[in-house]
Amino acid sequence: MARNYKKETAYEENPTQVKRREARNRARRKALKAGTVHKGDSLELDHVGYHRTGSLDSVPVRVVTKHANRVRQPPHKRKHKT
Repeated sequence: MARNYKKETAYEENPTQVKRREARNRARRKALKAGTVHKGDSLELDHVGYHRTGSLDSVPVRVVTKHANRVRQPPHKRKHKT
């Protein structure tokens, strides 16, 4: 299925999603200052719990590998062509 870049961009520019991205970036910068992660180390911050909506500012985080964080994500609803 072809990607709809216009739809993806509209979602990424949604004010709610912008705030969530800013919160993720703040958490990463805080971890960089604390020395728990380093630039280029292929580690990510895992926001502990199931947080698909709302603010991420007060959510606890832990440092995990990129693979561990992606595997742990909840399944997405995808439409399959039949």
